[in-house]
Amino acid sequence: MIGADAMIKCLEAEGVTTVFGYPGVAICPFYNSILESDIRTILIRTEQNAAHAASGLSRITGRPGVCAVTSGPGATNVITGIATAFADSIPLICITGQVNSELLGSDVFQEADITGAVESFVKYSYLVRNVEDIPRIFKEAFHIANTGRKGPVLIDVPIDVQNRPISKFRYPEEVSLRTYKPTVKGHAVQIKKVVKELERARRPLLCAGGGVLLSDAQGVLASFVEKRRIPVVSTMMGKGVLPTEHPLYYGMVGNNGEAYANRAMNESDLLIMVGARVADRAVNQPDLITKDKVLVHIDVDPAEIGKNAGPTIPLVGDAKHIFEDLDKEECVCHSEEWLQVLDGYRETMRRKRRPDPAYVDPAAFIAKLTDRMEEDGVYVADVGQNQIWSCAYAKVKKGRFMTSGGMGTMGYSIPAAMGVKAAQPKRQVVAVCGDGSFQMSMMELATMCQHHIPVKIVVLKNNCLGMVRQYQHFTYKDHYSVVDLSGSPDLEKLAAAYGIPFLRLENMERCDETIQAFLQKDEAMLLECLIDPMDLV
Repeated sequence: MIGADAMIKCLEAEGVTTVFGYPGVAICPFYNSILESDIRTILIRTEQNAAHAASGLSRITGRPGVCAVTSGPGATNVITGIATAFADSIPLICITGQVNSELLGSDVFQEADITGAVESFVKYSYLVRNVEDIPRIFKEAFHIANTGRKGPVLIDVPIDVQNRPISKFRYPEEVSLRTYKPTVKGHAVQIKKVVKELERARRPLLCAGGGVLLSDAQGVLASFVEKRRIPVVSTMMGKGVLPTEHPLYYGMVGNNGEAYANRAMNESDLLIMVGARVADRAVNQPDLITKDKVLVHIDVDPAEIGKNAGPTIPLVGDAKHIFEDLDKEECVCHSEEWLQVLDGYRETMRRKRRPDPAYVDPAAFIAKLTDRMEEDGVYVADVGQNQIWSCAYAKVKKGRFMTSGGMGTMGYSIPAAMGVKAAQPKRQVVAVCGDGSFQMSMMELATMCQHHIPVKIVVLKNNCLGMVRQYQHFTYKDHYSVVDLSGSPDLEKLAAAYGIPFLRLENMERCDETIQAFLQKDEAMLLECLIDPMDLV
């Protein structure tokens, strides 16, 4: 057995079934050894998307996704995908090939200090110098990636280490890292304090972030708030913690959130933030969530608590464990009058739109699309105006809503949707993007065809970089710069080139029947929707 064989054995021991990647000489021993395994390999058309696809798989399965690329430009290309996962706390294992150990630091062909380059965007990174360390390193990497505040771990393996014989392979059963002991259980005294404040409160509100989904705490959180009639809002990454039509759910907060959700945050007397960083997109004025209210901040990462807003009650731990403990506590809440107030806000403060009937109304289209999607369907939004429309109007039932929140990475939706579909092929998966973000990952149509991954793709086409154009409209008084997407491909011909069925929707007249045709079969399909360039979010 050589080091590359050992790497594959480690992945098998961790239950890995799929690896996304792009080979090169420095990672060839790994890809040669994987031929003897049942692990599925998916050739992505650019390395950044290997990490995005692994991210989609990770988010739908709850296990670390794996990608493997070569050294030099292969490794540097994957950094954006790693940074995207890091910003949203998605567990990944990123394996990179490296030049021969004795050549490190010599600036040889396709050498890059990838462990140094990703330092700001990983939970931890390894440069493997001793082949005997491979089992320990892989065991630690998977443990680190998927515990505490989850995130990517990089393993850089020189080609000579991959080719070197390993004397004895034994995959560790346990991990013991003296300096890494994440807190899972919440402190009992702090939990009692939260219960006491809930009984005092008259305007309680729970704000759920992506940490709730990462912890798989949706069920226990729903039980907790339903028993006590506590209203819920979410950050962008927390969308879907409750079904969007749930009577206790009052929408997304933040710059692009619902006015009534933000008002609920401001007027609450007890705000429980859980699994959210209190970052600028969700809370652009942190002082407002501490003024005249009790702030409880629950997070698995102690570094996030108090970083942007000082909580009255800090509570470190895993969201699922904490809400299981909170749900056992006797607690009488007094929130009925408050819920009536919030119902009034939701009714009177809804977004008002006046779309041009000559085009597709993206708000109405997204509402109709998600209404027709299967109950457990997965909707993956890209970045730009399409993301904001999606956050505002996509209906989540028992499925999932995914997007790139912390990094806001364009081109995320198609590869991430591929990762979801590869992991759960029977699930309905729809990627929604703008014509700008589509062109950042349209090469993955080849991957979908080659590996039979039937993702459905919607392109909201307005022939410009809509979000930037909108900013320039307001900030620079229609002085537009470098946002015109003239020269974009004919999407009907592009779809035909890949053998993918194509639909076009020019206005709302045939919307229902087009959506029905789009969703009818479990096959890849490209739907182009023509959007008014002046339709603003």
